[in-house]
This record gives sequence, C-alpha cells and structure tokens, in this order.
Amino acid sequence: MAKADSLGVFEQVILTSLLSLRDNAYGVTIREKAEELSHPKSVSIGAVYVTLDRLEEKGLVTSWLSEPTAERGGRAKRCYSLEPAGRRALEEAAITAKRIWDSTADIWGRNWAREGGAK
Repeated sequence: MAKADSLGVFEQVILTSLLSLRDNAYGVTIREKAEELSHPKSVSIGAVYVTLDRLEEKGLVTSWLSEPTAERGGRAKRCYSLEPAGRRALEEAAITAKRIWDSTADIWGRNWAREGGAK
C-alpha cells in the first residue's frame, strides 16, 4: 500500500470487522460487526461489498468461496481475510486516530475525554 493511499473511515470499520471476526468473516457477519462499530449509523450490505471489493483491489484483503452448505441451500459463502498489508494499514490508521484523540483530550481536558465527551 502506497503511503499516500490512506484509509477512509468506513474502510477502517470494515478492516476492523475482519480482524475481529477472523475465520467467520463473510458478508452478513461483516455487515453486522460494521454496524456495531458504526452505531448509531446503519450499514448497508451493498456498501460492505463495494468496500470489500475496493480493499481487495488494493491488496489489503483476500476472498475465497467456502464449501457449499446445507443451511444456505447448497450455496457457498464468499469469505474474507485481512492480508498483512491490510493489518499494517489498519495499524497506521489506529495510531493516527489515537494521536488525534490524545491531542483533542489534551486540548479539551482529560476529564472531558473520560466522561465520554460531547453527548
């Protein structure tokens, strides 16, 4: 991943979902985890798949088809996993987010940050 190619917030949400779900990462579970992370915003399955496609094009995730299952009427699931480049990109984004949060907390005061900030 090129240094100039930073992750968008929703890409970070999707990568975090993959990291959290590990071997259980497919469309429906990724959407559920992404919605949990994005609360109170809702997440559409279409947005999830568009973002997964983009992340796969960037080389940050890989996908494959699972074996067909009876519970899905004999259909396979498209599963996803984080590539090492995806882990690095997510780590860089998390470090930047923490630096921003720490700076904001310093300016607004640590008590404000501990109490949950603006509600």
